[in-house]
Amino acid sequence: MKTTDELDNYMCRVSDALIEDIKKIDGDIMVLGAGGKMGPTLCKLAMNAILKAGIDKKIIAVSRFSNQAHADDLKSHGISVIKADLLNERELEVLPEIPNIIYMAGRKFGTSEDQSLTWAMNAYLPGRVADRFKNSRIVAFSTGNVYPFVDVSSKGCLETDSPGPVGIYAQSCLGRENVFRYFSNKNNTPVLLFRLNYAIDLRYGVLLEIAKTIRAGKALDITTGFFNVVWQGYANEVAIRCLLHCESPVKVLNVTGIETVSARETANKFAKIFNTEAEFIGTEQDTALLSNASQCMDLFGTPDVSLDDMIELTAQWLINEGETINKPTHFQERQGKF
Repeated sequence: MKTTDELDNYMCRVSDALIEDIKKIDGDIMVLGAGGKMGPTLCKLAMNAILKAGIDKKIIAVSRFSNQAHADDLKSHGISVIKADLLNERELEVLPEIPNIIYMAGRKFGTSEDQSLTWAMNAYLPGRVADRFKNSRIVAFSTGNVYPFVDVSSKGCLETDSPGPVGIYAQSCLGRENVFRYFSNKNNTPVLLFRLNYAIDLRYGVLLEIAKTIRAGKALDITTGFFNVVWQGYANEVAIRCLLHCESPVKVLNVTGIETVSARETANKFAKIFNTEAEFIGTEQDTALLSNASQCMDLFGTPDVSLDDMIELTAQWLINEGETINKPTHFQERQGKF
């Protein structure tokens, strides 16, 4: 793959399981916050599934769409586009009543500099959305950052484990979850909290950050020496299919890869592809931010793009000078400062 169109086509391949589940989802689907890193490919994947299923269903993408080209691209795929600032009360209220909501709005980067906007986006707005769409099913994106750091020898936190958020971003995301939980109980709204970490395509993500470091001949900081990662196409498919698993009280689901991935081993694999040597600084700590996605795998199966596939694809993307997005994950951050 050399172009973003080729990457999107690869990421938006439709599985037989998604075709069957899209038929079972009653009504149209509206994606709130659809202009971010994952939203466009999620919308395209859902539309591809609808076309392959041969059913009549709309996908509606809602975002501020500051870049008109992104909105036009979605329209060219048959997706309805609504430009709206969800923090604007009037613009939120006039959104159509849709039975299925995928909520992707949120704020991570810059959270330490403007905490008020972080809390407004991540905790206040979810309450407004939950109340506005109290008669809908809602898949609400969250993050594995709500968990504490755990021993790297563990298989990661389970959905039943107690949260332990580190830093403003993680705390505000737990606030988002609890606000959705409150309105789910109050209004009997079926909600699924989608705890994701870390999704990648080839334009951004943990693997790209490691690959760029190694290819540039720089030393990789391995203080946080382990992480989870999952292919974005799989995460998008799971998010759509989760509309069939929303519950009240809320259901919580960890979404990530099944492996505990070593930063050192990953760097060495990239070094082999780039025909160089990996250099390291720091010492691996005994703890990391890790999630156990066994429940997700039981419900939806395993990703069709493996860790080794992602490493190879990422390396070739860099070699081919593919487009990248400058939104680092800060997976090495241990104090929660984003």
